[in-house]
Order: sequence, then structure tokens, then C-alpha cells
Amino acid sequence: MLADSNSKYDVIIIGAGAAGLMCAQSSGKQGLKVLVLDHSKKPAEKIRISGGGRCNFTNINTTPENFLSQNPRFCISALKRYTPSDFIKLVEKHKIAYHEKTLGQLFCDGSSQNIINMLLQECEAGKVEIRLQTSVTDIVKNLSGFTVTTQDQNFECANLVIATGGLSIPKMGATDFGYQIASKFGLKLIPPRAGLVPFTLDAEDLKIWSTLSGISLDAIASYKKVNFQEGMLFTHRGLSGPAILQISSYWQEGDTVSINLLPGINILEKLKNKKLTHPKLEIGNVLAEILPKRLSHIISDITNISGQLANLSSTKLENLACIISDMKFSPNGTEGYRTAEVTLGGVDTEELSSSTFEAKSVKGLYFIGEVVDVTGHLGGYNFQWAWASGHAAGLSFVVN
Repeated sequence: MLADSNSKYDVIIIGAGAAGLMCAQSSGKQGLKVLVLDHSKKPAEKIRISGGGRCNFTNINTTPENFLSQNPRFCISALKRYTPSDFIKLVEKHKIAYHEKTLGQLFCDGSSQNIINMLLQECEAGKVEIRLQTSVTDIVKNLSGFTVTTQDQNFECANLVIATGGLSIPKMGATDFGYQIASKFGLKLIPPRAGLVPFTLDAEDLKIWSTLSGISLDAIASYKKVNFQEGMLFTHRGLSGPAILQISSYWQEGDTVSINLLPGINILEKLKNKKLTHPKLEIGNVLAEILPKRLSHIISDITNISGQLANLSSTKLENLACIISDMKFSPNGTEGYRTAEVTLGGVDTEELSSSTFEAKSVKGLYFIGEVVDVTGHLGGYNFQWAWASGHAAGLSFVVN
């Protein structure tokens, strides 16, 4: 299959997700001939399902500190050049109503489809061609750029962008294609793993904690020197909720996670005051005033501390307060890519230019978005990374 003149492009982008579409519209509006290829039936499926269908499209508090990478400085350039304010201007240009939920997270008032439609309209304005249900079977470097082979046609391009995402949520069509291409061209990878994902507990721990399935509370989840205060949810598999998802990106297998079940409360002081004012109260009833009732019963059971406050020593109250504010959990793993919001790891940033996202060793080859070893916290940060990295690459192409 030979490529004719109609199959020659300045830029071919593989992946019609957030980063790919942002890159396409940025380069298309510069007058470049741009083609986007994707194996899925519909574009931007992750955008569609995000934020409960309302798309948490950015976070106004975005800083480089909100991202994990082997090279924490790599993301700085792109994030400075395309900020949340820049994307908000685009949203407002398309008259998409939005609101701030919590912690700087911005959501559509209506459907996440509004964001997808916006990106597609911007691509249309740049005369970008998008071909869906098109699988790439081979990529070959040549003197003028690349030959991209699909199931029924060859395409030629000067610049090739890999925006295929990571391995999270395979039912949405996630594959390791981007990692395969990086390896094919000799680029190093940081081993990928599931991020922003619920923890699972072993059978013994589940005998205790699965009885709380469905109970949620505000908590602080900590791992080493990192901590997040957000919601926590007990599940039939283990632990979930925003605080747990956040800390999961830092957690290493075999380690413990610490949970403060009553953040902002001096538990020991509260217990001592209750002992003075209501000494005949049962400790279980006292705990039920400040914790979900079922959780308070379990804490009494696992600490073996029960009875009236008057009969409990200061040492027992101190131990109880310590356990509530520093409950240790030892996950036996995570739910994996099936429910992970993102994929940690990916193409080693040492292989890429931080300003253009071009591979240092392969002229004209670019990697953007989730396929790169840059992963944001929960709360709109990963979309901001998609917009910023896509925009940076989209403005950088050199056409012979």
C-alpha cells in the first residue's frame, strides 16, 4: 500500500483523547495538515465518563507539585505555557456553563459531552481530519518523517504524535500501544502501574472492615511524608474514596497506610472532658457520637477497650485516641487498571524535550498526555496536563 498525495500530512496524531485533540486543534489552527487516528468508535471516551459525566476539566490550583514523575521539574514548562485560565477561556468562548465544586475542581454544569464537542469544533476550525475505528499496525521512520500503516491504508507525515494514554480502564479501549512505540524506537520506560485506585485488603482484614461497606467519612490518608484530607469510603473489597485514591499513587506494595479518622479533632481532650462530665457513659456510646456507629463498635472491638469512662485509665484513653488518629491499614494490593483513574509511569521524561515533547533521539516523534511519566493528583489535574502537553507539542512542529 503506497501513500498518495492525499495521504501525506504535516502531523499525524495517534489517539483522539484529551491530549490528542488539544494537540490537533493547536497545530491545525496554525495551517498545518493534521490527521488524528484512533481505534475507538467514539473520540475522547475518558472525557465522557469523567466527573460522573460532567467532566472535571481542570483545577484552578494547579502547580507542578500536583504531579508525580521521576523528574518532578519536567512538567513545569508546559504547565506555565498553558494554564487553567487558558482552558477556562476556551470553555467560556464556547459558552459552556461550569462551576467550582471543591478544592479548585471545575466541572461542567451539564454534560461532559460539551467539552468533547468543544474540542471537535476547534479541530474542525483547524481543518483537522479525524478517523475513528482505525487501528495502526506499523510505524516506520523514513527520511522525510514516518510511514504510518493502518488496516487499509498508508499515511506519511513529518511529525508523529503518540497520545494513546495509559492502561487504566481497559473497557474504554486502553492499550499499551504507546509503550510499544516508545520501545520500538529505543526510548526508556518507567514501569507503568495503576494510580488513583482503590486499595484491596486481605481476607482477614476484610472480615472486620467489609462490614462497614458503604460508610464514608472525612479522613486524612498518609503515606510517609505525603497526606491528603478528603473523603474515605469503606468497600466490600477494601478502601476507596478521594483520600485513598490520592495516597494510592504514592503507596508502595507491602507498606502500610495511616488514616486519621477524625481530622481536626483533639480526640484525647474530648475523651478526657467526657470522662469528667459524664463518667458513667460507655466508651462505645461516646465514640458513636463522633464516628459512624458501626465504625465506633469495631474500634471498641479491635482495641478491646470497653466499659464506662470512669473505669478507663488515662493510658487506655491515650491508646484509643492514638489508634483513631493513626489507624494503620496494610493493603494487599489495589483494584488495578480496571478501576484506576490513571496510569503511573510511562515514557521516561529524560527521553523527551520538556518544551516540545519531541523525543531527543528520534526527530519528529512526540509523546504527550498520560503515556508520559507525569501523573496528576485527583481533581482535574490530569486533564490540565493533557491540555498543557498537547498545546506545547501542537505549537512546536517543524515541517520540511
